[in-house]
Amino acid sequence: MTARSVQIIAALGLLVAVASLLAAGSSQNFALQSSTPQAAASRQRNIFIFVADGLRHQSVNAADAPTMYSIATEGVSFVNSHSVFPTFTTANASAIATGHYLGDTGDFSNTIFVGYATFSTHNFGRDAGTVTPFVESDPVLGELDAHFGGNYLNEQTLLAAARMQGFQTAAIGKAGPSAIQDVAQLNPKAGAFTAPATIFMDDSAGTADGIPLTAEVASALKRAGLPVITPTRSQPAGNNVTPGTTVSNEHQQSYFADAATKAILPMFANVFKSSGKPFVLLYWSRDPDGSQHNEGDSLNKLVPGINGPTSRLGLRDADDNLKQIVDYIEGDSDLASSTDIFITSDHGFATMSKHEIDPQSHVTTSYAAKFIYRDTTGRQEVNTGFLPAGFLAIDLAHYLALPLYDPDAQIDGQDGKKVYEPVDPTIPQQQPNMRQHSANSNGLIGGGDGLIGGTGRIPEGADAQTDAEVVIAANGGSDLIYLPKHNPAMAKKIVAFLAGQDYVGGLFAAGEYGKIPGALPLQDIRLSGSSKVPAPSIVVSFKTFAADPRNPLMTAAQVSDTTLQEGQGMHGGFGRDSTYNFMAAIGPDFKKRFVDESPAGNTDIAPTLACILHLNLASNGALKGRILQESLAGGPPSVSHQQKVAISDPAANGKRTILLYQQAGDHVYFDRACFTTAPKSPTAKLQNPCP
Repeated sequence: MTARSVQIIAALGLLVAVASLLAAGSSQNFALQSSTPQAAASRQRNIFIFVADGLRHQSVNAADAPTMYSIATEGVSFVNSHSVFPTFTTANASAIATGHYLGDTGDFSNTIFVGYATFSTHNFGRDAGTVTPFVESDPVLGELDAHFGGNYLNEQTLLAAARMQGFQTAAIGKAGPSAIQDVAQLNPKAGAFTAPATIFMDDSAGTADGIPLTAEVASALKRAGLPVITPTRSQPAGNNVTPGTTVSNEHQQSYFADAATKAILPMFANVFKSSGKPFVLLYWSRDPDGSQHNEGDSLNKLVPGINGPTSRLGLRDADDNLKQIVDYIEGDSDLASSTDIFITSDHGFATMSKHEIDPQSHVTTSYAAKFIYRDTTGRQEVNTGFLPAGFLAIDLAHYLALPLYDPDAQIDGQDGKKVYEPVDPTIPQQQPNMRQHSANSNGLIGGGDGLIGGTGRIPEGADAQTDAEVVIAANGGSDLIYLPKHNPAMAKKIVAFLAGQDYVGGLFAAGEYGKIPGALPLQDIRLSGSSKVPAPSIVVSFKTFAADPRNPLMTAAQVSDTTLQEGQGMHGGFGRDSTYNFMAAIGPDFKKRFVDESPAGNTDIAPTLACILHLNLASNGALKGRILQESLAGGPPSVSHQQKVAISDPAANGKRTILLYQQAGDHVYFDRACFTTAPKSPTAKLQNPCP
């Protein structure tokens, strides 16, 4: 790739804005300078955002990811970058889209409890379903929009603000996080999508579940010789939709890259040149995430884990997509001089452990790991002594002596109505209308959700509540626990139990339950805000450890609640391996060859790009990111920040949740959390309290 040079003349306008910022002493004032459509049009700035799903910061190098490496070298390299926790895809997609933490957006993880049975009213032809939907789905996002007043995030996104100011807008790539970038456009009418103003192209494009394409976009695809239906991840046979794969998602993502460079960008470029109407384009690459999740190089082994050849293929796949799009932009002098490029990843990654809990190979003593789990044919599906999907729900249900149900599977009840299927790990093999553990019956990564207590009935109607005492939304490296009845005694009882489990890496509880020994409040991790979606009562981060202490970030292992196997990849936890994402930027408004050592994160992207575009992002909540002023041409060399630590009161066994984070002004960046017996001390951060 030809390295881009920063255009000094183009940066002068931004330099004036930076001077205004410094004089005012407020980054938020900077965001509002010249925030008019006329000012935005006169500067003619385009934005290209590239998100490499699951990209680890330290996996980017000149050999495996030359395009990303070159952009970070020639432009701005954010070496102190951060995901939001829980470190999941849709959660960080909401942060990238809006610039808000999850307490405001309500997208707390990929699987969340929404308080009602989805598709009970806006059904897309579906029966009333789960109360814990998997959010990487256009119909689910549309359903949530319809239920929560047209925009379940309750915050304006960057693409929405740009669209409303007359920009051309598009989001291409992975289903779920792409649509979240302008999610209010999905709001269905009579249970069906209509073609929105923002162009969406994802896994579902051209299908009955997909967001419709306009006739103009469909024609552009056909002229380019491209189908209007997205190829699946299983084309050709053996692609990376199947766990145990040794290939990347190259086939599907090549289609997306071709759609971007042969259809959508040519459309945008023509309009930009003829009328000066700029664009904002986001490309969400499923790789390396998809290949790391499903890789078959290390099944049931922690080494090489996600450092094998399949993960490297996924990384190169994403880099090739980026190169194709950047080459198109740089090949057009008008676009090259007017387009800023921002690269990020939603989260890092770790190798998944379902057995070991530390580098010394001690194994879990979980109640759920004591059983042999079989499928309906009698075949053993979980290795003896390993954690099944849904282990947290099984352990809690056993401790509470309450029945357990799978909210993602339904059977016929005695009265002829559908009910959620009971779960019981003690049966020797699965029987009709009974399963041993919750599973991903919808075929998606995840599984393990649980309803504890109650009758297993499905709530009827948009406002009906589950009768369960406890709801588990299982996600992978962390799980969400909800208490629909908001019982403080139950919250304290659950935290006390979890404090004694060997797979726990951190506990956080809602402030309504007061100070609970062993747990930090949700406010500390910005999960309590203005969200319309119910917030979790307790968040459980699972244990993370380094298989090789000499290289902890690249050899991290993470206990995970999922159907995937030990040795495959997972994220979602609170280790630095998951919070350390990759971020870089280049273009006329960014510094050249600049290493940004100030803390930065996914919540800062939308405010920074809105500043460049002179857009005013409307906000409902107060949990917002900052403008990355130090990365902009003419900006200061750094921003003042501090290393900080928060430590809970001890649980009965002496263990505490410890949170290590950085703070720049009012903005916080979470490094890692752990669960340990380290003493509570104001100097704990100097003593490396998280082993």
